[in-house]
Amino acid sequence: MIVREAGRDDGDFLADMLVAAVNWSPEWKKKSRRRVLAAPNTAHYIAGWPREDDLGVVAEADGERVGAAWLRFFPPGEPGYGFVAADVPELTIGVAAPWRGRGVGRALLRAIEARALEAGIGRIALSVERKNFAQRLYLAEGYEVVGAGSADSDTMVKILT
Repeated sequence: MIVREAGRDDGDFLADMLVAAVNWSPEWKKKSRRRVLAAPNTAHYIAGWPREDDLGVVAEADGERVGAAWLRFFPPGEPGYGFVAADVPELTIGVAAPWRGRGVGRALLRAIEARALEAGIGRIALSVERKNFAQRLYLAEGYEVVGAGSADSDTMVKILT
């Protein structure tokens, strides 16, 4: 597996990974790609990719893209689910179902953090459902719960510097 920088041509794949992230639970009725990308509260994570201050990485294995992670800044008037401040980008990460539990998420997380440090970013925020197995990964990688995003989710932050 390799992890490379995400480019303009990866926008559709990042949208697929956003849909995968939204549909992480096998217990839920799956939301269609069209529905995820039409809903303003989820579409703004990928709309207009790449914006000037977006950072992203893509994991590839066997010549195919298998996961992606990206950071996006949101203004206070248009916050994401894990919004903590306008100067703290929010992480989105998605891994194709057959590749989950195989280290792809951890590799993506570490790669996007390295890119963030290179760009002078000191903190990363995210929102994660408490039942999502990814929360254990975030805790193991140094993210801390800073508040409840909703009744079922937590907002987490990692200080990079």
